[in-house]
Formats: sequence, structure tokens, C-alpha cells
Amino acid sequence: MLNAKTSRRSSVTMTAILLATTGSMVAAFVALAFVTVTSRPAEANPQFAQQTKLPCGQCHANPGGGGKLKPFGQKFKEKGNKL
Repeated sequence: MLNAKTSRRSSVTMTAILLATTGSMVAAFVALAFVTVTSRPAEANPQFAQQTKLPCGQCHANPGGGGKLKPFGQKFKEKGNKL
């Protein structure tokens, strides 16, 4: 049979577990909300097209710019964005 001391200890342990679990869930939710609100898709930088007088499609697979780089674009990036 459980006495009052054992019962209270069990109750405290269960409360601690519940608080820890709830705290972890809240932290995960806050982190997810932060990432969702602050993240944004990558954007092409038209400054390089103006600088080089080349179309965005010269460096990027997408002719409109942004996204995956072609080999020419990768070399441009590796050289510090200089031709």
C-alpha cells in the first residue's frame, strides 16, 4: 500500500515530467514559428547582372535568375563575384 509520502513523491515526479514535456513542446513550437516567419526564399541579385552587363541566365539555370548556378555562375561566385 502506498503511503502519503510515496504518493506525493509520485505526484511531484509526474508534474515535473509533464512540465518538461510541455516546455519542450512550447520551445519546439516557438522555434518552428520563428523559422517560418523569418525565412524567405532566395532571391536573385540584379546587381551582378548590372555589374557584368550579362543576363541572369548566363550564371543561373533559370533565365530569370536565382536558383541553381550553371558552371559559369559557380566560377563567378568562387572568384568573389568578379569576372
